[in-house]
Parts: sequence; structure tokens; C-alpha cells
Amino acid sequence: MYTLYVNGTEYHTGRNVKLLEYLREDLRLTSVKNGCGEGACGTCTVLVDGKKTKACVFTTEKLNGRHITTVEGLSEREREVYVYAFGHTGAVQCGFCIPGMVICAKALLDENPDPTREEVQKAIRGNICRCTGYVRIIDAILLAGRMLRENLPVPNDGSDARIGHLFPRVDVAEKVLGTGEFVDDIQVPGMIYAKALRSKYPRARVEKIDLTRALAHPDVVKILTAKDVPFNKTGHIIQDWDVLIAEGDCTRYVGDAIVLAATRHAETLDEVLGLVDVTYTELPPLTDPREAMKPDAPALHPNGNILTKQVLKRGDVDKAIAEAAYVVTNHYSTPMTDHAFMEPECAIGMPDGSGGLLLYTASQSVYDEQKEIARMLKIEPEKVRCQTKLVGGGFGGKEDMSVQHHAALMAWATGLPVKVKFSRQESLNIHTKRHAMEMDVTTACDKDGKLLAMKALLISDCGAYASLGGPVLQRACTHAGGPYNFQNVDITGICVYTNNVPGGAFRGFGVTQSCFAGEVNLDQLAEKVGISPWEIRYRNAIRPGQVLPNGQIASPDTGYAECLEAVKEAYESSPYAGIAGCMKNSGVGVGLPDIGRCRLAVEDGMVRIRTSAACMGQGVATVCTQIVHEVTGVPAAQIFHERADTAVTPNSGTSTASRQTVFCGEATRRAAGRLRDALQTAGGLDTLEGQSFYGEYSGITDPMGSDKPNPVSHVAYGYAAQVVIMDENKKVTRVVAAHDVGRVVNPQSCAGQIEGGVVMGLGYGLTEDFKMENGYVRSKYGTLGLLRSTDVPPIDVIFVEKGTDDQNTFGAKGVGEISAIPAAPACANAAYRVDGVLRTSLPIQDTFYRKAAKK
Repeated sequence: MYTLYVNGTEYHTGRNVKLLEYLREDLRLTSVKNGCGEGACGTCTVLVDGKKTKACVFTTEKLNGRHITTVEGLSEREREVYVYAFGHTGAVQCGFCIPGMVICAKALLDENPDPTREEVQKAIRGNICRCTGYVRIIDAILLAGRMLRENLPVPNDGSDARIGHLFPRVDVAEKVLGTGEFVDDIQVPGMIYAKALRSKYPRARVEKIDLTRALAHPDVVKILTAKDVPFNKTGHIIQDWDVLIAEGDCTRYVGDAIVLAATRHAETLDEVLGLVDVTYTELPPLTDPREAMKPDAPALHPNGNILTKQVLKRGDVDKAIAEAAYVVTNHYSTPMTDHAFMEPECAIGMPDGSGGLLLYTASQSVYDEQKEIARMLKIEPEKVRCQTKLVGGGFGGKEDMSVQHHAALMAWATGLPVKVKFSRQESLNIHTKRHAMEMDVTTACDKDGKLLAMKALLISDCGAYASLGGPVLQRACTHAGGPYNFQNVDITGICVYTNNVPGGAFRGFGVTQSCFAGEVNLDQLAEKVGISPWEIRYRNAIRPGQVLPNGQIASPDTGYAECLEAVKEAYESSPYAGIAGCMKNSGVGVGLPDIGRCRLAVEDGMVRIRTSAACMGQGVATVCTQIVHEVTGVPAAQIFHERADTAVTPNSGTSTASRQTVFCGEATRRAAGRLRDALQTAGGLDTLEGQSFYGEYSGITDPMGSDKPNPVSHVAYGYAAQVVIMDENKKVTRVVAAHDVGRVVNPQSCAGQIEGGVVMGLGYGLTEDFKMENGYVRSKYGTLGLLRSTDVPPIDVIFVEKGTDDQNTFGAKGVGEISAIPAAPACANAAYRVDGVLRTSLPIQDTFYRKAAKK
């Protein structure tokens, strides 16, 4: 028997398990999160005898007699201070890492009440945040320290919810204190646990599946195979992804599910799966898309290995290149990378009591889940109700089915509540990644540096299944020319199936890859012309009324030139500064239906915002709250944003393509306008009890390949210029990021999104890589190359605002994706200015962060 003193209470247990499991499962202290289970991420940080400790490392036996403190054990004063400090500074996004950060802060401030910024950085170095870039978390800890040290009162809520003003996120308290529910925090009475057996090989024929030994295990509830799945395919656009691999079929990557087993206790799942006997015939995997394109390559899918080919042609490219004064051609390689969101995937499925299913999920669209699960089960979508809980980061990686369909399938088959969750390693092995790309890019200009043409071939590694490989390739192609004024383009993109982990949506959605190539080429052209990299961008910067390389006419609010002007001084301040610019669409666009929807319901004296827009840290709930307040004048305290629920909230589309601020925001504005009109007539909110007000916004665009002279590919574009400054050791010492955001809705959230995106972009450029070898995943969470707090340089954020009230959502544009795009090429260009070495692959080599690769 072991004795532990947790938050001042004495507990006894005979179980020798990891402290993390004991705290979460036995004591139900769910502020302690399981982000990796291997001591790498820090989300499970607690105090043990006053010292910060990762609860996933030590067992109850090792901690016998020790005193343990979690966020639940903070004093009331500490709780109030941390909620205020983290809210006031804008330090909270998805929230999954925050309780662990708070514990690190307490450990530091208890010992050192007046730390420096550098000491705070070191104190949280063991904890990863994938959303914020750490800047505001450090600000929050410094503010908390001052409030505790000087015994300052927690100010009354004097925040201003109007557009553009300081307003803390609406979900700060539940995320700081760990009271908000993520799916894995939930236990349902009678719940069983399910897990899939994954393929032993990247490519193999499954000859036989024998369940005899597994079914004999005393804890087994049920084991499902492909024949138990009504429709055994899933997929966003193309249904090519097997729910379970059938006997006689071939696996396509190591993440393929062979059988799905359910047990009464989670700890017996691996035992049962180990008793499933699968006979394979191993086949050689295709891991290089160029090899997979060859005519004699084995077909991985019935229609061959080419998922899609995209072509964007305008003008006479060959003639323009032939007549150009200067031409640069380079081959570029960008790697597969993992989203590394802090919360591993988890879903709970259960019967709803009326012949359907209820699911608790954490994805980027409850309606996408509903559609795919209903199709798999061959039932009406209305029989599948999906409710989102808090989403611990997404970045595109939670758009596909991962655990949701398996939880639904087993719940449907057993009639019992079922939890399915990934370990961190399973998440790495199974969910989609950023597409690796190989690119040949030629850029040409005249003697004065005026851009004339671009010709490019982009080959994208789709991995085993389609996911969103087609749309990602489209964005890579349509944005390859960048935010510049020239119209001779010939860009071909090919997305190729391989036996690697599938590629999917990832923050930047293909633009990160093609922007890297285009922006490095620009610096090389500038050198040939004899002008600065800043100057070549400024001379060619797209301006209102001019035509983008994809043919769209730039709108009056286009602010790329202003972004460049904003960073000019920073760029010219250092001989080792690198610069890059980009544009990024808001909305799905290219002729596809794209609708934002919102319903405002007046209930119990509150305005309840109902929209399915997933909030995964970007702050859409806060944006909608501010919009309702701005339009109606209803106090923010009387506005409540409900979580997405397919039975209650209207479908506002997927939280992807930087679209929700524009689409859901404008729908909310329209609904709020109807509420305002009703208030003016009725005289008060209480007179509208029980009424609801609906708003909808549909973006009208033209399909890719449109024969219009100036097609509208997207309803809005954001623009950005970022400067990365290095020292002589090629260490980044400062970043300046100027972003055309149209109109800032929430300054802290907007700046926090940009800072987080910059840090993610720096990681893409300098340190991150997802290692695979012959189709097998070799990366662990701790080896992904994620930047830590001590790696992050000062980041200066500059807003360029040209949006006007008559535009959608008061002129605001999405900033979630674009912030992560320019930093990588800016790093490559800065390193070139240090040592004169052209770097055409990511992450760049021979820097402070990565030594030169051995030849």
C-alpha cells in the first residue's frame, strides 16, 4: 500500500502505476494532461514536494509518502491571479498545455518571486506549447509574479468587448484551471475501451486474420473485422481510406487498421491485440513519389498512383523566360512534418437511446464527422450526433477520421459507450502530416528586377490515402507566384500515392512549400540584378487593382506593399537579415460551396451563439462574442458561445483555410444585425425571450481553370512580410512580422496567432523533420525538433489594417495560416547572407540549430 498526499489530502493505493494515471483515473484530477506519456511535452507537470515533476515519469511506488500539488490544489488567490494574468496577456489558445505551464510558474515563483524574462523561459523549457510561441505565456508568468509579489488586487473586469479592443478570451478560466473538458477527461458509466491493431508492414497482403486466441481473453467484449463494417471506406473527398483492412486486401501504410478490439479495461487492450494472429505476405513499399509515378510501379489504388494533377497557366511563359535578362532555376525539397498538437486524438461514442449515436469528439468539424460516420454505418446523418469538447490544437491535423469512426463503429456494434484514444506514438504513426514536396522552380525578371514569369513542377507525396491532397496541391499551385504583379505562369502540380503516412491539411495548406521555393528564388534574382531582396519585392509587390499571377484582381484592401514598408527598417538594420513575403487565402474558394452560418438564441436573459465553427485555439468563440457585442451593444457577460453540436448548432463548415473569422464572423454579424433591429423595436433583451436570429454568408468564387480573364479564386487574401535576423552563428536573434489582417478583432489573440505561427514557421525552417525509413516511422515526440521556450527569439508583430466596416466581418481576414508561412524562406535567406550558401531544402542545414549534413 502506498500513501500519497495530494493537494493536502492523504490517499492510499495498492496500485503501482504512473502518477499520471493515478491522478487522472483514480483521483479524477484532470488538469493533469496526458500529452505524450514519455516525459517530452510537460502537460502532466505537477509539484512533488514543491519541485516541478512530470507525472508520466514516476510511479506511485517511487512517490510513496510524497506531497503532490496540481492546479486543483492552488490557493484561491493563486487561481484568481493566474486566470487574470493569462487572460490579460492573451496567453491562452487551445489550453491543453496551460495547467502544466501554471505549475511551472508556481514552482518558479515560490522560489524566485521576481524572475527575469530569461529565468521564466528556462523555467518552462521542459513544457511545449504548439499554439502561442511562448511569448505571451512568459508575459503572463511575469505579470502573475508581480501581482503575487506586490500583493496587487485582481482588477475588476474592465475589459472592452468592442472590435479592436482588449478583451480576454471567453474560455480563459476553464483552460487555466483545468476545469474545461477535453474528451479524454470524460468517463461515461459502463464505458468500454477500443483500439485497432495496426499493420506490421507499410505494404503487405493480409492473407488471414485469426481471432481465436484473442477472443478467448477474459476481458474481451468484441473484435471487429472489415466484414463488420457496413461501408468500409472513409475520406473527405475521395473515399479511398479503409476503415479496416480485409483479408485478401493490401495494407498501404503502417497506420492501417486490421481489426478493432474492445475490452472492459483499457490496460488489457494491448494484451488482446497481441493475441490476434495475422498472416501477411510482405510487399516492397513505394516510398518515393517519383518512383511511384513510373509506368511499371505497382498500383497502390485501383486508379493508379496519381491522385490528381493540377495545372495553372497564364500568358506565354516560355517566351517571357527566353527574353528575360535574368533567370534562376532551382530544385527544392520540403519534408513531411507533424502537427504536434498538444492533445492526442480521443473520441467517445455511445448509443443515444433512440436508435442513433452520440459522439464526444475534438475535431475541426462536427459535421464532417457526422457525414463520414453516417456513410460508414449506412444510416441517416441525423442519427449521428457529434458534440465537440475542448480541442487541444489542430492545425489541420484533426480534419480526417482518426479515432471518431472507430469509436462510433464499436459503439454501434456493442450498444455500449466506447472510448478510443491514441497514445502519442500512435498519433505520430497514424494521423496525416504536412505533404513532403519536390519542386523545380524557374523565376525570371528583366534587367530592372521586374518579374516576368514563373515555371514550376511540384510533386507532392500524398502518402497512402487521398485525404485533402488535391486541395493542398491546388493552393500550392495558385499561391506559387506569390503576392506579386506578373501574369506569365506555368505551374504543374502532381500528387502521388505512396506507402508513407498520408499527407493532409496542415497550417499553410501547401503554400508553405511553394512559398519557400518562390521566395528563395527571389533573393537569387535580386543578387543577379544588383538590388536588395527587399527592393525586388517592393518593386513587384501586388497593389490594389493589379492582377495576381493566378489572374485575380487585387482588392482595394490589399496591403502587401505596406507590410514590406513596415519591415524595411528591420531588414536594413542587419547584414544578416532575411526577408520573405506571402499571401494566403481566406476561405475554401475555387468555386466550391463555402458557407458560414450562425444562430443567436435568446434564452434566460442570455444571447447564446450557436455555430458549428470549431474553436481549436484560434479564438473563434471570442471573435463571435465581440462581434455580437459590437453590433448589438449587449454586454459580453450576457453573451455565451456554445460548443459545436450537430443537433443544435448550424453548419458553419470546417475550421480550415483561415475561413472562420471571415465566414462564421460575417454570418454572426448578420445574425447580430437582426437581433439589434429586434432590440430597437422591442426595447430590451427580456422581451425577446425564446426568439432566435439567423445569419448566413456564402462566398462566391470561380473554379480553378476558369476561362474568365480574371477569375475570383478566393473571397479574400491576407498578406505578410517577415524578417528573420541571425547572428554570425546563424542563430535567430529577432523576428519582425508585418501582417495585413484587414481589421484586428482582438489584438491579443491576433498577435498571439502571429507569434505562434512565426515559431511554427521557424521550426519548419530550422529544426523540424518527421523521420520515416522505408515506410516505417522513426520519429518520437521528443525528436520532432519542436522549438522550446529558450529557442524563441523576440518577435515584433506589426498590424497592417486596411479593412473597412462595409466589408465582411468589418474587414477582418484570417491570420491563422499565413503567420506560419514566410519564416522558413526568411531563415534560408538570412543564412545565405551570413555564409553565401544557397539552401534549397528544409530544415536548412549548417546553422546554430543543425550542423551541416555529412557527405
